[in-house]
Amino acid sequence: MSVALPPAVALDDRFARELPEMAVPWQAWEAPEPRLLALDEPLAAELGLDAGWLRSPEGVRFLLGTAVPAGATPVAQAYAGHQFGQFVPRLGDGRALLLGELTDTGGRLRDLHLKGSGRTPFARGGDGLAAVGPMLREFVVSAGMHALGIPTTRALAVVATGRTVHRETPLPGAVLARVASSHLRVGSFQYARLTGDADLLRRLADHAVARHHPEAAAAGHPHLALFEAVVAAQASLVARWALVGFVHGVLNTDNTTISGETIDYGPCAFLDAHDPAAVFSSIDTAGRYAFGNQPAAVQWNLARLAEALLPLLHEEEERAIELATEVLGTFRGRFTAAWSAGMRDKLGLPEVVDRAVLDPLVDDLLALLRTGRVDHTSFFRTLARAARGDAEPVRRSFTDPLTAVGFDGWLARWRALGPDADAMDRVNPVHVPRNHLVEEALVAATCGDLAPLERLLEAVRTPHEERPGLERYAQPAPAGFGPYRTFCGT
Repeated sequence: MSVALPPAVALDDRFARELPEMAVPWQAWEAPEPRLLALDEPLAAELGLDAGWLRSPEGVRFLLGTAVPAGATPVAQAYAGHQFGQFVPRLGDGRALLLGELTDTGGRLRDLHLKGSGRTPFARGGDGLAAVGPMLREFVVSAGMHALGIPTTRALAVVATGRTVHRETPLPGAVLARVASSHLRVGSFQYARLTGDADLLRRLADHAVARHHPEAAAAGHPHLALFEAVVAAQASLVARWALVGFVHGVLNTDNTTISGETIDYGPCAFLDAHDPAAVFSSIDTAGRYAFGNQPAAVQWNLARLAEALLPLLHEEEERAIELATEVLGTFRGRFTAAWSAGMRDKLGLPEVVDRAVLDPLVDDLLALLRTGRVDHTSFFRTLARAARGDAEPVRRSFTDPLTAVGFDGWLARWRALGPDADAMDRVNPVHVPRNHLVEEALVAATCGDLAPLERLLEAVRTPHEERPGLERYAQPAPAGFGPYRTFCGT
């Protein structure tokens, strides 16, 4: 249904117009009893949307996708994907819709996209719905990631539908409205390549260049430059995840963006104890997407993007493979450089410290953290106190005497390099969306109490500030919490 909305609300249909073969016009389902649960008002202002209007009955219907501006063309997007290594040729938005593109107050084009808006032709056996808990998980975790400076899709709002969703138990339903630079994925290119339509693949690549990597258009080989830009963006992104202890949980090719933004916060989590083998997703039984495996998983996904792009890289397949392989080979070096620079910052060390000194220092520290089962987030924040002369709080992180002795030796090496405590505080968060706090907030919200969610959001939106009254949001998980398991919500 189209309605008259405030003049500032305009939804373009650029994706649907330029790539109609990958867009199925569709309508969101009506909600029997809609109720706004969460709204990111600063994001609304950034998008040029009036928060007061979004809270009105018509605004809520806009957020549900059941009342859109005249001329808007909501579509379900087509894409393919490797899911846990198995190729699925036709995935697409089974319970989601792209309402259209907004131009924000900075002149940037942003997608407005729904999850849980009803079955589409891509739904396969799914019901097209989403529950309150998983949608609020995406709301709070994406807010935390944005506050940490990590490229991410962002949740604009969560609206309860008044409809029951049947999973292991009956749950209250909800729709998430989220914003992204776009929803182009590696799986989008896999789908286009699979059609055998060379023109579609070229138009998709040109669309991606214009939308995300316009500098590639001026390169001698724009499509190769596009691949280079995606490799660089993804290497930087996964390094940032590693630095804050974020575990995506389901790094399939349809969850790897062309923009370099984090997308689809399903079975995601943050490290408690530092552990490269940490897995939280209930469906990742083999640990394919464990914390320490994420760089390799993303590089594997980028290899699938390279395969899809081959016809655009060179008319001779062998030469196209050579070009793609050369670019893909830069991923590990890019990731390592971003990771090392980030660890240098977390440890407060100046750039004059040589990599020959930094790298073993980092490796030895991570081994100690892993052996000691030390909390990832609180360790680095507390370490700054040692740079100021008080090492006892961070030393108490190591309960095993032998590991504590090993840490004492490491601490002496680190202090000798002159760490800057203030610089450390600027990059090491006090607050992340800790698993036990997220779970507590989601359970309460599912039962109708939004206060714990609102308090958690208050903490994670200012991750580097220590504030009175928020002390529990900086503390590690209690001893009885775990093992923690997360679910996709479908």
